[in-house]
Amino acid sequence: MQFHSIPDMIRDRVNTYQDRVVFRFRTRKTGVLNEKSWNGLYEEYTRLSKALLADGFGHADNIGLFSPNCPEWTVTDLAILNIRGVTVPFFSTASKEQCKYIVDETDMRLLFAGEAEQLEKAVWLLDNTESLQKIVVFNEELELPDARCVRLKDYMSGSLVSDEELLKVTKQASRDDLATIIYTSGTTGEPKGVMLSNDNFLYTFEIHQDRLDLNEHDISMAFLPLSHIFERTWTFYLLYCGGTNFYLDNPREIIDVLPLAKPTVMCTVPRFFEKTYEGILAEAEKWPKMKKRIFNWSIKVGGKVSEKRKHAEAIPFQLKWQHALADRLVLNKLRSIFGGNIRTMPCSGAALPIHLLKFFHATGIFVNYGYGATETTATVSCFKTDQYEFESCGTVMPQLELKISEENEIMVRGRTIFKGYYKKPEATQEVLVDGWYKTGDEGQITANGNLLMTDRLKDLMKTSVGKYISPQKLETLIGQDPMIEQVVVVGDNRKYVTALIVPVVERLHELADELEIKFKDGKELLKNAQIREYISDRINALQRELSSYEKVRDFTLLPEPFSIEANTLTSTLKTKRKVILERYWQQIEAMYK
Repeated sequence: MQFHSIPDMIRDRVNTYQDRVVFRFRTRKTGVLNEKSWNGLYEEYTRLSKALLADGFGHADNIGLFSPNCPEWTVTDLAILNIRGVTVPFFSTASKEQCKYIVDETDMRLLFAGEAEQLEKAVWLLDNTESLQKIVVFNEELELPDARCVRLKDYMSGSLVSDEELLKVTKQASRDDLATIIYTSGTTGEPKGVMLSNDNFLYTFEIHQDRLDLNEHDISMAFLPLSHIFERTWTFYLLYCGGTNFYLDNPREIIDVLPLAKPTVMCTVPRFFEKTYEGILAEAEKWPKMKKRIFNWSIKVGGKVSEKRKHAEAIPFQLKWQHALADRLVLNKLRSIFGGNIRTMPCSGAALPIHLLKFFHATGIFVNYGYGATETTATVSCFKTDQYEFESCGTVMPQLELKISEENEIMVRGRTIFKGYYKKPEATQEVLVDGWYKTGDEGQITANGNLLMTDRLKDLMKTSVGKYISPQKLETLIGQDPMIEQVVVVGDNRKYVTALIVPVVERLHELADELEIKFKDGKELLKNAQIREYISDRINALQRELSSYEKVRDFTLLPEPFSIEANTLTSTLKTKRKVILERYWQQIEAMYK
């Protein structure tokens, strides 16, 4: 069925599912599990649509959404789209200056704010931007510091237009209507607003139906920020399929909340699997030898089954029997970490080491690794459920065209490609050529038609002696060491390559006890000669196969991890290279003296 807008699609699903549960969430005040039906969703976003129209908002108005994940986020998003407005999301941890840039560029008059942190910044924006006039607040418990702020409940209880007036607006909706402007988090450079239409999203849902197997019985958990293209598109797609979404406002609580949510599907990023894997291995280190052997045997058996599945091959009887035993002893317990019902987890956003892919597939979880961008409405390629290569990002999505340029750049064309960067025609012309989007990523197509994303072309470093270095390759290689939490490689226009490394603090302390190293605090421990020599040996072992000019020759151990709060990670946990290089310039310079 062809829909002429995202709200049009939602209305169709409401007629189908009515009183079935569409959202689950924890209430703010008590933390008690609560639910919302399809009918309830429709009633709320329709009422908010009427309030927005009565307040003078409508077609092509840019309206801000600044909140952690919550049902109100999607209700508001749908209400804005329902009046043919444009949703402009902010990352919930965005700074005042980042928010001001977006408000100023979009001439935003209205902003929805979620919690105290966002409200405080929103009030600052009222006084420091020319266009912003009003703040609507989700959390009813918050004290409103300004007469220009109003609670969502009160806003929806005020002036409303009639059903007829709203119907007149919704009938004019078109798939070509601009749906959202998503500002890239900007690992480098000035933020750019990616313009996506209703058609971009709706066409994405249609082609995903030919690749994924979601249905109305699926339950997902929204833990990645809804302000990002991945979780936002996934949430819309889940609604398209008739599934249920569990909203998690604090992503740090994910491991504790998974048993409560019991998702069957969930999109995520590589960092999530890295942290989970580290936690599993750390726990396994405490086990007796026999338990470790059973664990290793079970993973090995799971891996053999996974190899058969990825080639769509039949599983021999003996391996089936072994797998049933391994599943009962170990594998099902590992899956229980994810709530016990998980079957598939789309994953994208950064490089995912192959050993992690193989490990989680061995446990029985189908990690559907893929490749995409905000400019492509998320997915460009992903695994097929019956045939895939761990070394790749899967095959190209149906109805999309992909080619590799002479410079080995991945280029994509199709109806999911964005309309351009908001108020940035020159930047748009640089990346959109004859309908082809130049991704800025280097890649190639395998003999089996799978996409390999090999590097970020713009991230390649050139040393002062003219050698090109791939920081992503080095960071993935060094980052697999269990002693290392995070790593950022340095070397552009330098004589040799160095690295900023955040070690795993707990393991560092265990090593200090083992080596009988005395220290007064963490900073002193990081400078200890024995510690540095130990980590240096591990790094050198990992780099054994690299060319001499590629190898990290010096490193600095950092006491604090990169984080969203420190503005050194994006909301999807990618390192902000430019920010990190500026913040740690003294430590970097010291490595080159």
